[in-house]
Amino acid sequence: MQQTYSGAPQPAAPATPGAPAAPQPQAGQGAPPMAIEADDFSFWYGSARALNDITLRIPQKRVTALIGPSGCGKSTFLRSINRMNDLIPGIRHDGDIRLHGESVYRQGLDVVQLRKRVGMVFQKSNPFPKSIYENVAYGARVNGVARGRRDLDEVVERSLKQAALWDEVSDRLDRSALGLSGGQQQRLCIARALAVQPEVLLMDEPASALDPIATQKIEELIYQLKDHYTIVIVTHNMQQAARVSDFTAFFYIGQLVEMGRTEEIFTNPREERTEAYITGRFG
Repeated sequence: MQQTYSGAPQPAAPATPGAPAAPQPQAGQGAPPMAIEADDFSFWYGSARALNDITLRIPQKRVTALIGPSGCGKSTFLRSINRMNDLIPGIRHDGDIRLHGESVYRQGLDVVQLRKRVGMVFQKSNPFPKSIYENVAYGARVNGVARGRRDLDEVVERSLKQAALWDEVSDRLDRSALGLSGGQQQRLCIARALAVQPEVLLMDEPASALDPIATQKIEELIYQLKDHYTIVIVTHNMQQAARVSDFTAFFYIGQLVEMGRTEEIFTNPREERTEAYITGRFG
C-alpha cells in the first residue's frame, strides 16, 4: 500500500547495514563513465555527524545538482570532493571518495594537485585585488600550466572566452577585477578556476547572490561548460536545478535520499520526502 505524506518531515533514520542504497546512474551502453564515486562516506565536525554513509555516483561531463534544505550536508559533501574541509579543525571522515578511480583520501595524495584537478567556485565571488589579467593568470603561473607571457596570454584569453567574459573585458585586462559587476566577478572566478585545466568544477550556490540577468548568464555558461567538464552544483533554487542539471541528488539530514535523472526526480520521484521538498511542503 502506498504511503501518504503528512505533517512536518521526520528525521531520517540512521543508515543500517544491508539497507538499500539510493539508486545510482548505471554504467552501460551509451551511459557516461563515472567521474566521482563515493562509497559509504561519512563526515563529522567534531562530534556532530554531517554526512551519513553517502554512496553516490557522479557521471563524467554532465551537470549534477545537489539539492536539499539548509544544513543537510550538500556543501559538506561538495567540499569533501577536493578536501576543502581539511582546513577546518576537528573534522574526520569514514568511507571513501574516488576521482576517476583514485581515492582522494589515499595516504600521500598531493592535495594541491587534487585541487588543481577539482576546481571550485564559491557562493560569493572572491576575485583577488589584482588586475583582471592577473586573476586568471595567477593560478596558471603558480601551477606551471603556462610559462612565459605568450603562454599566459593564451591561457587568459581561452579561460575568459570559456567563461563568456572575454568580449566584455578584453580591452581592459589591466584594470582591477574589483571594478567588475557581481555577475562579471563570478564569471571571472570561473575563468580563474578553468585556467588550471581542471577535470571537475564544483559550484557552491554560484548564482545565489546575483540578479536574474547575471544568473541567466551563469546558467547558460554551465550548460556550455559541461561539454568539457564534470560539474557538480549545490543549489537551493529548484528551477535552476531543473534547468541546468542532467542528474539531481536530494540530501536530507546528512543522508542521500535519492538520485536520478533530473527530469525523473522532478516529475516522478521515488521517495515521498523528495516530492515533499520539490513541491515546497518543507525546506
